[in-house]
Amino acid sequence: MPLAFLSKRFVAAVVLASFVLLFGFSSYASADELPAAPQLEAQSAILMDAESGQILFQHNADEARPPASMSKMMTEFLVSMAVKQGRLSWDDKVTVGENAAKQIGSRILLAEGDQHTIRELYIALAVYSANDATVQLAEEVSGSEEEFAKLMNETAVEMGMTQSHFINSTGLDRADMPEKFRPTSIEGETTMSAKDAGILALRIIKDDPEFLETSKLQEYKFRPRDKEPMKNWNWMLGSNKDNATLRKFAYEGVDGLKTGHTTRAGQNFTGTALRDGTRLIAVVMGVPGTTEQGKRFLETARLFDYGFKSFEKKTIIEAKASVPEYETLKVKKGKSTTVGVVTATDFTILIPKGVAVEPVVQEVKPTEDPLVAPIAQGDKVGTVTYKYKDPSTQEEKTATIDLIASEEVNKGSWWRLLFRAIGNFFSNLFQGIVDLF
Repeated sequence: MPLAFLSKRFVAAVVLASFVLLFGFSSYASADELPAAPQLEAQSAILMDAESGQILFQHNADEARPPASMSKMMTEFLVSMAVKQGRLSWDDKVTVGENAAKQIGSRILLAEGDQHTIRELYIALAVYSANDATVQLAEEVSGSEEEFAKLMNETAVEMGMTQSHFINSTGLDRADMPEKFRPTSIEGETTMSAKDAGILALRIIKDDPEFLETSKLQEYKFRPRDKEPMKNWNWMLGSNKDNATLRKFAYEGVDGLKTGHTTRAGQNFTGTALRDGTRLIAVVMGVPGTTEQGKRFLETARLFDYGFKSFEKKTIIEAKASVPEYETLKVKKGKSTTVGVVTATDFTILIPKGVAVEPVVQEVKPTEDPLVAPIAQGDKVGTVTYKYKDPSTQEEKTATIDLIASEEVNKGSWWRLLFRAIGNFFSNLFQGIVDLF
């Protein structure tokens, strides 16, 4: 082989090595390459942005599975809504009935005839996942647990939870319910998909953010006479960093939401974490192992790590930006025949680091065509719809943003409008003559 050729190869290798030493390799080989997704020991899972609902990761996310106590998120939501609507009060004192007293599993050992406030029962539900407290709350809302389950199903449909079905307020299997209180008008077992659990969690965070103040409690003493307080089953709470036993599960920013476990369901968890202004929702279902092993929390931590470390918020459409080819819209009866328009708000999504997203204008729709003067600066004058490809799911998405006037257009004087009309008449007449030939 010629010496000159070897020299060229040697020089090229040295130059390449120098670039690697100085700058390192890029995290991603191209703008379309995504960060490696986590490998999970879960039958299904999803990771979502809690602000927009954007999906960052999913695995069998539409598969309907037994959620166990994660279904109590719907109970929590409906109880809170009943309070907000004035149908219940947190300070209402209620008497425990037979159904609640006969519940099994995680419970606060309510006896028939006991009296407690709605708030006390709600905390027992949120912190300790107490089945007896859950059932009593359901009966307070709807009169019976079966009627409450119907409300759960109606609400699931309204929320767009397409793979969910509830037969009770707790998530217990039918066989584990007190026989006398098993539903007769609702068939099957309770099921929910990871995606539906994420949708429900998103709704709770948006409509009932106060819930997180309850779900993040590490413990709560239900009765003054109780020797020990209830311990929160959510071992991922960021506050557990100082707990010697649970420190390895604690995750900075976690303040909710709900665990779930039965033999049929496996280990389930819907968690949410807030870091640096970004809140994520993670759901894992069907994780193997025992509750004591805490593997569902370790798997959730993998999802959170993936979301917080691999993604960044980027504004792909700026506020007060003009729209290419639609910088102005037509106006009639104004001093000017057009008005400048810009976007009213920006549009921000989570994007894998190193990946570019280029939105394309799909449609511009004026509030009326043409617009009619007078128009004040800042008035809404229409909408613009962009389309883009979601970098995580590769799905085609759209975003619609209001358009506002960037300038004022006063109403034209009758004299100006008259001469404009005359000019338009002759212009159209001349064009009609030209078209004849």
